[in-house]
Amino acid sequence: MATVLVIEDNKANMKLVSLLLRKAAHHVLCAADAELGLTMARSELPDLILMDIQLPGMDGLAATALLKQDRRTAAIPVIALTAMAMKEDQEKSQVAGCDAYLVKPLCYRQLYAAIDALLPNGAPI
Repeated sequence: MATVLVIEDNKANMKLVSLLLRKAAHHVLCAADAELGLTMARSELPDLILMDIQLPGMDGLAATALLKQDRRTAAIPVIALTAMAMKEDQEKSQVAGCDAYLVKPLCYRQLYAAIDALLPNGAPI
């Protein structure tokens, strides 16, 4: 079981992702904006972060870049989530330091596959 921080401002998306993660036996932490997500990432040190790209205030890519610059959080894998499947967003997510990129609405198989690729056996690194 891994601890996964979900940073997502849409309540319906947060509920769905949390349900899918709990169904896969992961412990879920939730943040509705980048600032709270950064604080939680630094204090809780989750095994994985699911980061919405389009957040109010600071966007998810800027938040990811800050996490990757911090030695305490730099190794935490980040999966970018977006409703806008644009090639530029995927490229920007890689530049920011995201380890994977998923398009919403999420397909649970793709979500689980991305998690398994970043956290073998769903276990903490």
